[in-house]
Amino acid sequence: MIELKNKEVMLAPLAGVTDVAFRIVCEKYGADKTFTEMASVNAMVYDNKQTDEILFISEKEEHANIQIFGSDPEKIEKAIKEKINPLENITDLSFNMGCPAPKIFKNGEGSALMKNPDLVDKITKTLVKSTNKKVNVKFRLGVDDSSKNYIEIGKICEDNGIDYVILHGRTREQHYSGSANWDDIKILKEALSIPVIANGDVFTVDDFKNIVQRTNADGVMLARGAMGNPFLFKYIKEYLKTGSYTPVTPSEIIDQIREQYDLSLEYKEERLVVNQMRKHVGWYIKGLPDSSKVRDEVNKLKTKEEIFDLLDEYKNVLEG
Repeated sequence: MIELKNKEVMLAPLAGVTDVAFRIVCEKYGADKTFTEMASVNAMVYDNKQTDEILFISEKEEHANIQIFGSDPEKIEKAIKEKINPLENITDLSFNMGCPAPKIFKNGEGSALMKNPDLVDKITKTLVKSTNKKVNVKFRLGVDDSSKNYIEIGKICEDNGIDYVILHGRTREQHYSGSANWDDIKILKEALSIPVIANGDVFTVDDFKNIVQRTNADGVMLARGAMGNPFLFKYIKEYLKTGSYTPVTPSEIIDQIREQYDLSLEYKEERLVVNQMRKHVGWYIKGLPDSSKVRDEVNKLKTKEEIFDLLDEYKNVLEG
């Protein structure tokens, strides 16, 4: 029987999702580590203002870390030394070799790096020599089914001193479709001596139990399973402590949406927050009564006041 306790539960870096406010919320519910949206080393080297915003970590965060992507070892080294090393509030640096987005892939970055093990060798050596922070590399099974080389990539990481790896059990070609292959995560875990974190298709406490039992991974990274459901961290932690957990009520979900709005407004202007929170609201209320109607209403509103009034009304309906 595989021991479930002492497994780290992390929040994956998610573009357009894991901003400061959402990371704070996930920490509140028990995320052991969170990661920023991935930041381009090219943009970091050129002092891009938008990238500085991605790298921003609040004093309210205790477990936040940074993920970067790129393909030029010199720029990677420069970005780490100038932008990452001075940050005393992060312990871990994550490097992305898993992003399937066409724009990133065409640039030879993200999951495209898996096609070039020699470059992976150079990059991982550069990562380790450039910083004293813990370094992880996040990657996929391979570019497609005919070129699954995750063991080779994992071995390169291990040989070059990477502290731990995170494996998303899909190929680049799959993007986020089909099922994550947990058996391949198990194979990587058995092949390496450094920790392996499992990622892919964890939406419930049962999924968490099953992925750990199946793979014996050292931890689990939640991605889409946490979108609109930061409570999943709480459920997993409660389950690990007591063997059961208490689901949040619909009212608590609405309260949490309001709290995330208020947190977001501490860091961004209202127009931006109202726009960005629309998708979060949709994720949070999915499956609740009349959720599609409420989501459509939220998408038309322009101010925090209007949205909070609507959420209050909705909360009354849910409680009634």
